[in-house]
Amino acid sequence: MTNTIEIQTLNVRLPKEIVLWLDSLIERGIYKSRSEAIRDYSRKYLAAREKEVQDG
Repeated sequence: MTNTIEIQTLNVRLPKEIVLWLDSLIERGIYKSRSEAIRDYSRKYLAAREKEVQDG
């Protein structure tokens, strides 16, 4: 049995500083793409927010 995750496409506008920061992460080999970096940071942020909500 395979786990398949439905991926949605979003158009996002970000400040230039954030785009440059994302690009620097890619240049250093931390991420392969902007999308990968944004997905990873989004998951981490949402998990942290969920924990805050649960902790009250």
